[in-house]
Amino acid sequence: MKKLIVLVLIASCLNLSAQDNRKWKQLFNGKNLKGWKVKITGHELGDNFANTFRVENGVMKVSYDGYKQFDETFGHIFYKTPYSSYIFAVEYRFVGTQCPGGPGWAYRNSGIMVHCQPPATMLKNQDFPISIEVQLLGGDSTGERTTCNLCTPGTNVVMKEKLVTAHCINSTSKTYRGDEWVRAEVMVLGDSVIKHIVNGDTVLVYQKPQTGGGNVTFFDPAYKIEGQLLNSGYISLQSESHPVEFRKVEIIDLSKKSK
Repeated sequence: MKKLIVLVLIASCLNLSAQDNRKWKQLFNGKNLKGWKVKITGHELGDNFANTFRVENGVMKVSYDGYKQFDETFGHIFYKTPYSSYIFAVEYRFVGTQCPGGPGWAYRNSGIMVHCQPPATMLKNQDFPISIEVQLLGGDSTGERTTCNLCTPGTNVVMKEKLVTAHCINSTSKTYRGDEWVRAEVMVLGDSVIKHIVNGDTVLVYQKPQTGGGNVTFFDPAYKIEGQLLNSGYISLQSESHPVEFRKVEIIDLSKKSK
């Protein structure tokens, strides 16, 4: 318990400004998808079906102009390197209209997936990687809808010293509407603490990410051992049927091995 309190204090005290470009490593070069690999449900790893993920005008885009129907072809684009302790950030916005056939809950919906299983271990028809999702949501013209929520495909977490098995937990963020650019950060400290941050404000904190629960289908059971703590993994960005753009994708590696 004392170790956990210390880690929370460390996470709270770290003052790594998003404006300090000397500390951020850019994972997206603004020109192409070098260093990234696509996995879309129903397709083999590396098959970027219908050019779903693309780069245009210096922006990484999730687009559906090559789709007739969405047909639950959930997609993820994985960075090549796994990480354990880090701060990961994107600047994103939702644009356009949802792909025909996309589920209602996926309207203006995407996500940052952390501690992902290796992309090569995902089966062809698997819908989501076993991972922790920082859920990115956009609001409509009315109503409230938080962003940087928590969702748990094949995982659980601990909050207030209790195991949380609910699939999604809302953050305390405000609602971001229209095509406004939003900065989302996630601080990951191995298998101890994870923080969600929106435009500089911490909106959700939890501990002990671990495999378990449901909300993932057609996976290899070898990668979902109940209660196994997640200390490291890959990072991916989602395609869930609504067009989304990422103009910045960057990381600060907090591990001892980083230079």
